[in-house]
Amino acid sequence: MSDNIPWLPATELAGLIQRREISASEIAEALIDQVERVNPAINALVYWNPEQVLADAHDLDEHQAKVGISGPLHGIPYTIKDLTAVRGVPLTLGLKALRENIPESDAPVVERMRAGGGLFLGKTNTPEVGYCGKTDNHLFGVTRNPWNLEMSSGGSSGGAGAAVAAGLGPLAEGSDGGGSIRVPAAFNGVVGLKPSLGRIPSTMLSQRFLTNLFHGPLTRTVADAALMLDVTSGEDARDPLSLPNPPHSYLENLTGDITGWRIAYSPDLGFGDVDPEVAAIVEKAMQAFTEAGAIVEMATPSWPNPNDAMWKGVWVPGLAGFGVNFDVDSMSDELDDELIELVKEGHHVTASDVAEAEITRGHIYDALTEFLGTHRILASPTTMIATYPHARFNPERLDGFPLRDRLLNWSMTHVYNMTTNPSISIPCGFTSDGRPVGLMLAARLHADDDVLNAAAAFERARPWAQLRPV
Repeated sequence: MSDNIPWLPATELAGLIQRREISASEIAEALIDQVERVNPAINALVYWNPEQVLADAHDLDEHQAKVGISGPLHGIPYTIKDLTAVRGVPLTLGLKALRENIPESDAPVVERMRAGGGLFLGKTNTPEVGYCGKTDNHLFGVTRNPWNLEMSSGGSSGGAGAAVAAGLGPLAEGSDGGGSIRVPAAFNGVVGLKPSLGRIPSTMLSQRFLTNLFHGPLTRTVADAALMLDVTSGEDARDPLSLPNPPHSYLENLTGDITGWRIAYSPDLGFGDVDPEVAAIVEKAMQAFTEAGAIVEMATPSWPNPNDAMWKGVWVPGLAGFGVNFDVDSMSDELDDELIELVKEGHHVTASDVAEAEITRGHIYDALTEFLGTHRILASPTTMIATYPHARFNPERLDGFPLRDRLLNWSMTHVYNMTTNPSISIPCGFTSDGRPVGLMLAARLHADDDVLNAAAAFERARPWAQLRPV
């Protein structure tokens, strides 16, 4: 059984632990073996302490013997992205300058994973300050895709996506400022949920009112994503945008029943140039919703292209905050040239630029809200391309384009960061050369249950968790 433990869903592990058919220590030993065998090849975990993992697992076993299980995640391994604070563990943001930065307290999402009885396995890799859609940095190096070691794991939660795909724990925390959960989910063939704004409280950055930044789960099953959302969501005074929980459990509400739902399928969301093979795979996958009883129609919202507004109003101003705390010129040999370019461009964005972008953002939100008044789900490819070689900054077809296009013109995800609607990426197939392809689902504001249930319906019709990279 130990060989199979790294691949068991968290929901199944929870049942085994509750019935005392397996211990937290047995799980820890199996995961340590898996990390030691696999992580040197993919470099997903950049910090882990096997002795501490075993000690924590032993404590959980003692607690269960004396008191009972400590929560719904009792003994279940999880990882945290290296943009999120874990007390006593380096928080580097992928920067050499922060290699000795040790937080004294946990981020709210980590507090809740601990309180739920989870077993902290380690921290996962990220690009420098999570600024782009590939995972590589000057401190830890590149994270490779488990399905093909020459390919990108995506970003910025590329370490988290690769870890889940490679059996390094069933639950991974990711963060998403423009697609950083859903892009790695698509590239690595796993589930990635960007919940509604405020659903999981965030203290990642000192800016407390950023409306494009989200924590969320990366998992191998939809049920595991719902379980992790149950544990981590809810109001917290440290995040002024955080939301109270709904009166029900996301996991208990996961019926997968979408009978009669109207689901819109847009092959490009009106602004994408999607690779024909990716488009064909996603379009074929849409048949699963019809089989599940939904009404599928091809339709696209009448919204503006979000790229310029995302760039001027959200991404560049957000990253300009990095330049407030760090002298990027003095760090030129420790940072990507593209990150330095982004920070410096932030110094030239005007208040008028931001205001114009926010007006466009409002138009995008209005168009989506009207569209979702008649459709329960909007489906599309997650990305315009499947994963590309990790040695490249961007897909080859964007060489020579401005930085904005090289960062934004291959992902479809950032529009939902701007509107703050929940969206999820789920695996829906592979290209002819074996690269995973993601299907993205979005729903009405705060309708996190809807994206989870639509994803569960698809998973039931087209299961994927049994597929494992060699």
